[in-house]
Order: sequence, then structure tokens, then C-alpha cells
Amino acid sequence: MDTPAQPNNTVAENATANGGYRFALISLTTLFFMWGFITCLNDILIPYLKGAFNLSFTQAMLIQFCFFSAYFIVSLPAGMVVSRIGYQKGIVVGLGIACLGCVLFYPAAESQIYGVFLLALFVLASGITILQVSANPYVTALGNPKTASSRLTMTQAFNSLGTTVAPFFGSYLMYGAAGEHSAATASASDVQVPYLILAAALLMLALVFLYLKLPSLNHTNSNPSLFKGGAWQQKHLVLGAVGIFMYVGAEVAIGSMLVNYLATPSVAGLSEASASKLLAYYWGGAMVGRFIGALVMQKVSGGTVLAFNAVMAIALILLSISSSGDVALYSVLGVGLFNSIMFPTIFSLALQQLGKDTPQGSGILCLAIVGGAIIPLFQGMLADAVGVTLSFLLPASCYVFIAYYGLVGSRVSETTLIEE
Repeated sequence: MDTPAQPNNTVAENATANGGYRFALISLTTLFFMWGFITCLNDILIPYLKGAFNLSFTQAMLIQFCFFSAYFIVSLPAGMVVSRIGYQKGIVVGLGIACLGCVLFYPAAESQIYGVFLLALFVLASGITILQVSANPYVTALGNPKTASSRLTMTQAFNSLGTTVAPFFGSYLMYGAAGEHSAATASASDVQVPYLILAAALLMLALVFLYLKLPSLNHTNSNPSLFKGGAWQQKHLVLGAVGIFMYVGAEVAIGSMLVNYLATPSVAGLSEASASKLLAYYWGGAMVGRFIGALVMQKVSGGTVLAFNAVMAIALILLSISSSGDVALYSVLGVGLFNSIMFPTIFSLALQQLGKDTPQGSGILCLAIVGGAIIPLFQGMLADAVGVTLSFLLPASCYVFIAYYGLVGSRVSETTLIEE
């Protein structure tokens, strides 16, 4: 899952020291890896707990609802907290809360209550949200300002690496005891070990950042209201927020339903254990596609590439749900490749020529990540009503809007041009 960098107009004066913050940058990069890893682990947790608790698809998708709703609920309070205690302490607090969320999986499994799992996920996601608000500005500060973009690209790549590695980790630890059997034979207690391992890793990182010497960033405490102001007057920004909502929702919904989809006899008939490992190709495709897209967009406009990728995603989904076997399998996995450039491209197109309203516009776009909570839940409802296969028409419809945004909706209005 991509994470946008927060606007930061100043950097530490000593950030260009000769490799003085190399270890700090490596540690920050680890944070991007960890929250990509944890977010992707939900895609394995969904079919696993669905089998363990005999849940409907709608009930299972509450996992993503609770996780991504934290982005919407916690982002603004997190910004206020971090503005008071500083970025480094914010990172430590975020890691501590995320660690607590992972630890809560142990009593959740002991209690055998699904609601406790959902609470643990919300706490975990709240910690990750605080991490994002705290850590992103440091990436631009740790080194030469002229190479800040390359550092951001590198950290985003490690975020994608986390989403690629997580399926192997989760599949091995969660399905290891059950082998190739169905997730219906699983026990909720099998998730205790993976999340305790994550808790230990997060605790170690918290201790590292507690004592790590990081540059002191200068920042203003004036945060304009996200719900009123100039950015809302810009049509391309508002449509961009809808685009972020649709994209994150579609990407998360497909990943969340992928294991159950590939386990459907009429599609690929795989076991949940085998299907969960294939998630790595879906998320790994996004990592590979990011490098390809970066080259292509040196010659082709971002809006055109965005529309092309959206059309290809629609075509692959329609091909998958109308076929079976290897064709259905590889076509749906291929959607990940075309997802690659969508988030950063929509984000940058939406912020075009906002001027002084750019921070507000960025905040609005970050809140739109809540699409990852809403759309998967609706797909779960569709899966219960019409079946897993036809439920994929929902994310396909999301890509229709994204194609429209790339071709038409991202154009800056004449009003904006005059004001600028």
C-alpha cells in the first residue's frame, strides 16, 4: 500500500552531512517496509479468519474496514499530537501503538472473539497512521535536498517490497500447521505467532528510534482546516480525491478477495495456502510496474498513462471473471502490474497548480485513503449476494472512474490558471 509524503518546506541544516544520517535513513526505510508488510498481511488474515470463525464475506471484510478507517479517524489527531511532541517522538509513539496492536492478537486468539481481532487491527492501523504522519518528512531531510525525490522513491520501493514478501511469511506461519488444507480447518490461535514476531520487531524499532539522533525539523504548527478553504474550489483536486478513494478501494478489495477467488473451483481451484502465496505476484507486479511507469512517463503524460493502465485493469478483470484456469489466474494477478503508477500519478495530478492550497489538498487526498475501508466491505456484500466472481465487477467499475480522471477529470480549470 502506497504512502504519500507529507509536504515539508524545510529540512534540517545538518541533513547534508557526509553520510551522518545513513543509519537513520536505513531505519526510516525499514518503517516503510514494515507498514507495507503489515498492510498486505491482512489479505491472508481475511480468508484465514473467515474459515476459523465461519464468517460471511461481508463479516470478513470488516478486517479491512477497521484497518483503513483508522487512516480517516486518526490522521487529524495524529497530526496535532506530532506537532506537539515532534516527529521523532511521534515515530516512537506510532511504533509503540502498532506493537500494542500486534500483542492484542494474542488475547484475541485466546478469547476466540472476532470483535477483539477487529479492535487489535484498529489499534495496529492507528499506530501505522501516526508513523506515516511522523516519518515521511524525515525522508526528505536525511541527505542532500537535491536527491530528496530519489530517497522518497527508494522508500516507496521498500514499501512495495514489504507487500511482496508478506504473503510468503503469512502463508508459511498461518497455513503451515494446516498444510494444503482449507482455511476452514484453521484455528484463530495460529495467528498468534506471526503477530508476536511482528510485535517484537516493532518494539526493537521503537527502541532504535528512541535513542537515534535524528535532525530537528523546523515546521509550522498552522494547519488549515481540511474541510473548508481554497482546495475544495478546485475541481481537479476534488475529483482526484474521488480517484484516490476508488483506487485504494479497488486495489485493497482485489487483494482482500484474491485468495478466496483463486480457491473457487470454477476459477483456479487452489487451496488457500497455495493461493495466498500468489498474492506476492499481485503486489510484486506493482513494484515492477513502478519502475516501468517511471520510464514511460518521461515520454508520455501522466494522465494518458493513468487512463491506459485503468483500461488494462478493467480488461484483465473482465477476462479473468469470464474464464477459468491459468487464464483467470494470471489475468487477475496482472492487475497489480497496472495498479503500480496509479496512486502517485493521481496524487500528483490532483495537486497541480494548487499553490498555497497544496498542504490542504494533500491532506484531503490522504483522507481519501478511507476507500480501502469502504469498497472492500461493499465487495464482500456483493460476494455474499451474487458470488465471489461477479463481485469483481465492483473494483472494475472503480477503474472506469480512474480512466475518466486520467483523460478528463485531471485537467486544471481555467479559473485555477487565472488565479495562479
